Amino acid sequence: MTMTEAGSAVTVFTASSAMAELASLGQQFGYDVCPLAEAQGAATDFELIPFVECVRRRCVPVRSPGGLEVLFDDPRDETLLAWIGARLGSQPAMLRLMVPEDFTAFLAQLERNVTALDSMAASGGLAIDETEHVESLDMASIGQEDAQAVRLVRSTLRDAIQSGASDIHFETIPAGLTIKFRIDGLLTQVKNIPDRTLAEHAIARIKVLADLDITERRVPQDGRFKALHLQRYIDFRVSIMPSIFGEDSVVRVLDRESFRDKLKSFTLESLGFAGAPLAELRSLSHQPYGMLLVTGPTGSGKTTTLYAMLSEINTGSEKLVTIEDPVEYQLPGVLQIPVNERKGLTFARGLRSLLRHDPDKIMVGEIRDPETASIAVQSALTGHLVFTTVHANNVFDVIGRFSHMGIDLHGFVAALNGVLAQRLVRQLCLACAQPHTPDEVELASAGLAPGAMRGFRFMRAAGCAGCRGTGYHGRTVISELISLDDAFRDLIVRRAPAGELKALARQRGMVFLRDAALALVRDGRSTLSEINRVTFSS
Repeated sequence: MTMTEAGSAVTVFTASSAMAELASLGQQFGYDVCPLAEAQGAATDFELIPFVECVRRRCVPVRSPGGLEVLFDDPRDETLLAWIGARLGSQPAMLRLMVPEDFTAFLAQLERNVTALDSMAASGGLAIDETEHVESLDMASIGQEDAQAVRLVRSTLRDAIQSGASDIHFETIPAGLTIKFRIDGLLTQVKNIPDRTLAEHAIARIKVLADLDITERRVPQDGRFKALHLQRYIDFRVSIMPSIFGEDSVVRVLDRESFRDKLKSFTLESLGFAGAPLAELRSLSHQPYGMLLVTGPTGSGKTTTLYAMLSEINTGSEKLVTIEDPVEYQLPGVLQIPVNERKGLTFARGLRSLLRHDPDKIMVGEIRDPETASIAVQSALTGHLVFTTVHANNVFDVIGRFSHMGIDLHGFVAALNGVLAQRLVRQLCLACAQPHTPDEVELASAGLAPGAMRGFRFMRAAGCAGCRGTGYHGRTVISELISLDDAFRDLIVRRAPAGELKALARQRGMVFLRDAALALVRDGRSTLSEINRVTFSS
C-alpha cells in the first residue's frame, strides 16, 4: 500500500472542520476527501477489517469502481496509518478522508446495518429473559439520549469494551468524578468530570441498571446487569462502596460471548505457557485422579488457566463439573454450578453434592475454608481429578496454607499431584519499545550484577497512541510448577524447611517465578520495572 505524506502540517483538525477546510488539510497530506453520500453508496469490506476493529480504529474499508479504499477521519494519527499499512500489506488501496461528524454518522449507520443482519442470524445466541432490561450501547442510542448521566455511563461502558478493560472505576472526588479503566492489570485514568451533580447522577444510573437501592448510600451494595454491544450480550458486575465524598462504583466487564469465540483456539499455549512447564502441566491435567492446585494473587489469571486445561481435556467422554463464585464464562459441555451463599449453596455444600453427580473431573473455583479443603482432598483420594485455586505467593507457601487449615498432611500430600504458581506480566508495545541501558541502581533493584547483563536485550516502555501511552500491550503468563514425587512428599510430611524444598525443586530443573520473569526481560519482551512489580528480586 502506498501512502503519501506531506511533511509537518500544523493545520488544526477539529470535529467542527468544514468540508473546505478538510479538503485543504487533505491536500496538504495528499489525501482525497470522501463526502458522506459517496461513502454510504460504497460496498464495505468487513472481511478485510472486521467491523468491531473498524469502530475501534475509526477506519472503514470500502470497494469502489476504482478499487479498494480505506475511509478515515484523522490524517495525523500515525499509529492508525501504520496499522492500516501493516493490515493491508501489499494490497493497493487509496486512503480517503471524511469530515469527523460525517464519519461518525457513517459508522452509526453501518452499526445499525450490522446489528440488523446479526439479529436475523442470531438464533444460536444467548437466551435473554424478555422482562430483563438490557442497556443498548450502540452509537445511535448514545447520541439520541437526552439525559447527560445516561449518555456518560453508556459511552464509558462502550469505551471500556473497545479498550479491552476488565474493570471500570467510577471514583467520586470533591470536584466531581474520575473514571479509570483497568487494562492489562493496571488502572489508567480516562475521564475527569468536574461536576458533582453529574457524578451523583452517574452513580445513581449505575445503581438503577444493577437494580440496587438508589436511596441507600451508607452501606456497600452489589449487583449486575447486561448490555448489548454489536449484537453481543456483555455482563457487568457492579460493586457500590460508600466513601467520604459520596459513593464509588467498580464495574467488572464480563464479555462471555467473546470468550466463547476464543474457546475455539483456547489453549495453554495461547496463554503463554511453553517448553517443559507446558508439557508438565498438560501431563498433570491428564492424570486419572489427584489434585492440581493453581495459586497466585487476585487477577493473576488462575481461573483462565483452569478453563484452558478443562477445554483441552474436554473430549466428551468424561463428566466435567465446576463449582464457581461466580461462573465467569460458559464452557460448552461442562456442568457449571454457581455458588449462592445467600441460598446456602457454599463451595463445601456444592462440592459434597456434586460428588453424587458421577463426575470424573472437578474444578473448585477457590478453596477458602477448612471444610472445602477437606472435601476436595477426599475427592482427589477417591478417584477424581480435582482442579482448584488457593491464594498463596508461591508453590511452597501452599503447603503452609493447608497446614494452617488443619488438613492432615499425609492425606494432603497423597492427594496432591502438583502446584502451579503464576503471574501476569505486561509485554512491551512493539510499536514504541526502545533499546535501553540500565544503570547500576536499576540492576541492583532487580537483583542483577553488572556482569549478569550478558545476553540481555534491555528495552524501555516509551509509550504511543496505540498503547495509550503506557508502553505496554497485552500480557503473558509466567509460572513455576512443581510435580510431587515421593521425595517431595517425604520432605513435606517431615515438615522440612522451605529451603530444602526449594533446593530439591531446583535440582529437578524447576524454573522459579523470578527466573521466568527475567527471561522475558532478556528476550526484550518486558522491562525490569514491570517484573519488579509482580515478582520479588530475592
